[in-house]
Amino acid sequence: MDTFTFRMVAPVKVQNAGLFISRGKGIHPTRVISSHELIFVKNGQLEMWEEEETFTVKQGQTLHLWPERRHGGLTPLNSDLRFYWIHFEVPKPSGAIPTDAPLFTVPQVHDVTRPEKLEELFRLFLVEQESGDLNPFTANLLMTLMLVETSRPVKPARAEQDEINVIATRAHTFIRLNFDRPISACIIAEALGYNPDYLGRVYHKVFNCTITEAIHRRRIKTACKHLLEGEMTVEQIATTCGFSNPDYFRRIFRRQMDMSPTEYRDVFTHVHMNTH
Repeated sequence: MDTFTFRMVAPVKVQNAGLFISRGKGIHPTRVISSHELIFVKNGQLEMWEEEETFTVKQGQTLHLWPERRHGGLTPLNSDLRFYWIHFEVPKPSGAIPTDAPLFTVPQVHDVTRPEKLEELFRLFLVEQESGDLNPFTANLLMTLMLVETSRPVKPARAEQDEINVIATRAHTFIRLNFDRPISACIIAEALGYNPDYLGRVYHKVFNCTITEAIHRRRIKTACKHLLEGEMTVEQIATTCGFSNPDYFRRIFRRQMDMSPTEYRDVFTHVHMNTH
């Protein structure tokens, strides 16, 4: 595999970009193009070849295809496959390249260190392109930032795990402080600045449950306390714990505690009082 190494003298020149959504039919065409192409797999797996090399590009990975090299698909496209693509050129400098110009190396297949950041750049590019507001300078700058993200080295496993723990803990703390408000996995992801799918995977990896389940657990834990210690009605407790619908609160409570809120209060109030 050939790495793509270049010095950042000026932003690269973008042609166009898109998001490919597979219908589970066909195969990537065999062709030769005059531009570089960067592919970022969002879902599924992409099987490609370029000249004598073959590539298996998985979710969260990028593939760089060289200009003037024949490439194509190895296998039929799966129905769950989605990938971003963008074509660009690297203008030849008009003079000598400064020795202090930043040097970037893009592996041909790469595990992206911050996939949510790269996807954010692609989304911004496509939104601006679709609206017609994408001027050449902004387009080239966004492409440059994509290459910078793609050139980031893979972090050591320990450092990566530490970062995952920090991100998941931030989400966990947010739930603890805001569970009584109208929150959801998407709201938490937006508040913390992460892609919802990515944050959900990280949280589940660390805490072994979904963000929605964690919100419900925190709310039900607090509801149990109110049922034992106060005189609030079930409806009041539901509202206090962040549930907008008392009936939904009752369903979640029964799912977690195997009894209704009223049954819980009746069964455990006397036991609770005798423990003091």
